[in-house]
Amino acid sequence: MRNFLSSIHSLAILGMYNGVVKYVSEFKNNALELSKNISTSFYLGFIATTLISVLVYFNATGLNNWLFRAYDYSYIFKVVALALPFYSLNMFCFSIINGFSKYKILLVINIIGQVLGLLITIILIWQNNIDGALISVVITPSLIFLITLVAIVNRKSLVSQIKVSNFSLSVVRKMSVFFLMALITAIILPLVYIIIRNYIIENVGMKEAGYWEGMNRISNYYLMFVNSLLALYILPRFSEIKKVKEFRKEVFNFYKTLMPVFGLGLLAIYLFRTFIVEIVFSIEFKQMEELFLWYLLGDFVKVLSIVIAYQFLAKKMFWHYMITELFLVGLIYLSSIYFIDLFGVKGVTIAHFVTYLFYFGVILLIFGTSLFGVIPEEFNDDTN
Repeated sequence: MRNFLSSIHSLAILGMYNGVVKYVSEFKNNALELSKNISTSFYLGFIATTLISVLVYFNATGLNNWLFRAYDYSYIFKVVALALPFYSLNMFCFSIINGFSKYKILLVINIIGQVLGLLITIILIWQNNIDGALISVVITPSLIFLITLVAIVNRKSLVSQIKVSNFSLSVVRKMSVFFLMALITAIILPLVYIIIRNYIIENVGMKEAGYWEGMNRISNYYLMFVNSLLALYILPRFSEIKKVKEFRKEVFNFYKTLMPVFGLGLLAIYLFRTFIVEIVFSIEFKQMEELFLWYLLGDFVKVLSIVIAYQFLAKKMFWHYMITELFLVGLIYLSSIYFIDLFGVKGVTIAHFVTYLFYFGVILLIFGTSLFGVIPEEFNDDTN
C-alpha cells in the first residue's frame, strides 16, 4: 500500500513538487512570473488530482485484487481517492514554502505532522488492527494539510497569486519536464518494488517478504531526515547556484559535515540491530538481522549519490536524469532477481548495495569535471 500510495501521490501532483520549489526559488522577487508558476501548477494539480481520485474510487475492486490478491480491502482505495485532494493541496503549499526557503516553518509543520500521524496511527490500530493500520497509512499524509493550511492562510499574499488569468502554457511545458523526471523515481520505482516483493513471496516466502519490508521501514525512518534536508536545503540551494565552484563547495561541505554523522548513525544501527528489531517489531523478526549489513551499506552509497544527483533537478538536466534513473530502476530489478535466486531474501539487500554502487559510479562520471577537475574561469557557469 505504501508503494502504491507513493505512485498515486506522484501522479496526482504530476511530479511537480521539485519544479515548483525550483521556480518559486528563482522568481520569488518577480511577482508576475511567480504568479504564473504558482497558478499554472495549482490548476494542473487540480485537474490531475481530480482525474486520479475518480479513477481510483471507481476501480477500487480491481486495484485491490492486483495489490492484495486474496484479501478484500477495496474500501481502503476509496478512502485513498477521498484523501488524495488534501494530500495534493498539502504538497502544493509545501513546495511554495520550500521555494521561499522557510525552513523553520516546514520543520515545525513536519514535527507536528509526525506527532499527529503517530497518535492517529496508534488509535486506529488499537481500534481496528490491520484495517486501522492501512487507513492510517492512507490518511496521515493528507491530514498534515490541516497544519500547513494555517501557515498558508497567514500569508494571504500568496493565496492571491493564484489566478486563472495567469495560467501559462510556457510554464506547462517547463513543468512537464519535471513530471517526466518524476515518472521513473516516484511512479515506476515503487511499482518495481511491488514486483520484487511479489517475487520474494512466490519464490522464497511470505515471512521473508515481511523481513525485507521491515528493513525498508527502518531505512525509511532514518532516511526521512536526510531526504528532508536534501529537499529543504539542497534543491533550493542548487537552483540558486550559478557557478561550478559553488556547486562543488556545497557537495563537499555536505560530505564533510553530514556524511560522517550519517555513517556513524548507520554503524550504531548495525551494532544495535538486535535491540532495534525487538523494539520496532518483535522477536519474530529476528531473522531480519541478517539483512542489515548490505542494506545499510547501500543506503550510505545512496545518499552519496543523490546529493550530487539533485543537480539534475535543480538545473533541469532532463536526459541525464532520465538515462541514469532508467539505469537505476533496471539494475534494481535485474540484480534483485539474480541475487534472490542465489541467496534468498538476503539477495535483495545485496542487490540494493550493488545497484547504488554502480549508480554512484555513473553519477561521478557525469559530474567528474565539476567535482574534481580544474575548472577554467570561462566555464565556471557550467555545472555538469
